[in-house]
Amino acid sequence: MARPYRLFFIRHLKTVANEKRQYCGWTNSELAQMAGEAIEFPVVVEKVYGSDLIRTRQTAKIYFPDASYIEDSRLRECHFGDFEEQTYEELKDDPDYRNWLDDPWQVAPRNGETLQQVKLRVLDVLEALPNDAVVVTHGGVIRLLLDTFATDSRPFWEWKIDNGSVWQFEWADEQQRKERAQCMSLSEVPITAKRSM
Repeated sequence: MARPYRLFFIRHLKTVANEKRQYCGWTNSELAQMAGEAIEFPVVVEKVYGSDLIRTRQTAKIYFPDASYIEDSRLRECHFGDFEEQTYEELKDDPDYRNWLDDPWQVAPRNGETLQQVKLRVLDVLEALPNDAVVVTHGGVIRLLLDTFATDSRPFWEWKIDNGSVWQFEWADEQQRKERAQCMSLSEVPITAKRSM
């Protein structure tokens, strides 16, 4: 019998840009606090995969202090182009911004990328991830994966992905994942701090 194939995706902890409610795609915003504890996890974590941005590396170091980190720029958040480091209030009257909000799959922020472009690069990374891989990435990346693999269909922006949350995607086997079938199980994993000995 084939072994189930699982991938774990973690959204980075809260950043300075998150606190200001700014769009922060490829901008290197640091964590608001370097506070937090290593966490219990359903698998042994010796390697963590993630984007090459500082907020994901910092989160991985807090959650998995003894694991090595393998960075990949394809796991970055959407590139918000000219909208980087701006807020909804600053952008709401910009017609290009309104067009992007209405159809982010086909319309890119000025000098940025569409969600379709992000999806292509993220799905490309999935091809190389081993079973039980742990990935620290961004809210937009996790929303894209939920949009692609969840049986629960909902608009992209309606997926709530909290900072620091862990999402488990599970397929019946690796072949199902390669065929990009919907997950047989998908859940947000509760986070528990490791107990010191």
